[in-house]
Amino acid sequence: MFHIIPDNFFVPLSSPNRIVYWECISRLFAIMEHQFSFGVEREVLVDELEFYFGQENAAQLVEEEFQADDSRSRANGILRRLEYYGWIEVETDKSYVQRVNFKEYAVKIIKTLLDIADGKQIEYQGYIYTIYSLVKGTMDKPGIVLMQIWENTDYLITGLKNLNSNIKHYIDDLTRHSTVAQIMDALFNDYITNIVDKAYHRLLTSDNVSKFRPEIMQCLEKKSHNEEFLEKASAEIAAIREVSEEEGRELTYRYLHEIIEAFRNMDEILQEINQKNTQYQRAAINRAKFLLAGNEDVRGQLKEILMGINEEINRENMDLGGIYRIDFLDDLVRICQCSILEQSSLYLAVEGKKEFIPSSLENEEPDEELRREKMRKMAEKIRKVISVEKIQNYVNRYLAEKDELEASQLPLNNEEDFIKLIYVRLYGQRKNMGYVIETLEEREVNGYRFKDFRIRRRENGISGRNAAKRKG
Repeated sequence: MFHIIPDNFFVPLSSPNRIVYWECISRLFAIMEHQFSFGVEREVLVDELEFYFGQENAAQLVEEEFQADDSRSRANGILRRLEYYGWIEVETDKSYVQRVNFKEYAVKIIKTLLDIADGKQIEYQGYIYTIYSLVKGTMDKPGIVLMQIWENTDYLITGLKNLNSNIKHYIDDLTRHSTVAQIMDALFNDYITNIVDKAYHRLLTSDNVSKFRPEIMQCLEKKSHNEEFLEKASAEIAAIREVSEEEGRELTYRYLHEIIEAFRNMDEILQEINQKNTQYQRAAINRAKFLLAGNEDVRGQLKEILMGINEEINRENMDLGGIYRIDFLDDLVRICQCSILEQSSLYLAVEGKKEFIPSSLENEEPDEELRREKMRKMAEKIRKVISVEKIQNYVNRYLAEKDELEASQLPLNNEEDFIKLIYVRLYGQRKNMGYVIETLEEREVNGYRFKDFRIRRRENGISGRNAAKRKG
């Protein structure tokens, strides 16, 4: 790779002035990409950078060689540095006018970095529909078409694997959040916005692979047994790759096999994505409920102990092994490790020598009031257990005769109401629910701050008002 890209190419993006370099590169690229070519007169670019350095909100240079008094000298210095590091090249045309061009590899890298900065997500439907169109086409150029199908399939699989890895990254990051507000912000403002709404939801609806996969696999299987197609495709691929026809035929078989196998094994990736999405949302809710639960029972006390240990580890920047260096644990709990279990290591109860006199058992009637109280508490606990059906009924009750309402209109007087609101938001992503949601602006109700959303009755749902009509 470094036969093409200079060794010092990435120095500007790792230097103390990386923000200045990146903002200047972005401005220059924005000017050049609207031209017929990437060549622009040097003076035009100098004027643009001079205007940038003249603004009050421009990033400040910290290297001594750039500490010039005027903005134009700084603009010229940046261009010289970018040329030195291999980002741009300066040419002089026949009219002795200097023109600046981005290097070919620099253009590709800049586009990738801009996509990352903008949080651009892969359009799965674009790849899937392109593959489907190419497979169903006439294939006048079968070799070229087959290579395009193979490349788009590779992009699609890579995108799915990246989505899978991104969800795992979010799961790992949950441990960094120590408050309910941070967890809810990570779930709704980050994960739901950047993963569910932009990628996962589309993957299950408009970008669903299952709509096109059977026909794609069937057509490719048929073509893999068509000798005329194989001969023509092998000849074209051999000419493009500059190899022998025999090697071209091997590449043709390889492309067909890899494409078919990719679509056949795609269910495993999609299943893992579904599992991780469910795992993340469940982990976030459980962690939030854990932090909200502060009781004096054994569970609450264990929670306080674990939170104290976690705070101490974070405060002292310890790794997980540092738990043994926390002083207050010595007096809190004592754990012994036993490698070999022997009879002598077990506790032997002291047997008394006194005569054992059994006491009489009294036949007491059960306390009906205590029994009713325990049954009431058990019923109350069962009532508070949240399920999909309860959330659907909860939404139906407040939708009533309405077609839609905002989440901020739901009761929000205590933590139980807030937890229900969270589940309404989460279950709204499911296809089998009787309602859909639409994200709105952030707001605060009764001390609870959250991103509001609109709850709209699903058109094909049978819950609420439609269910009542159907029953009638």
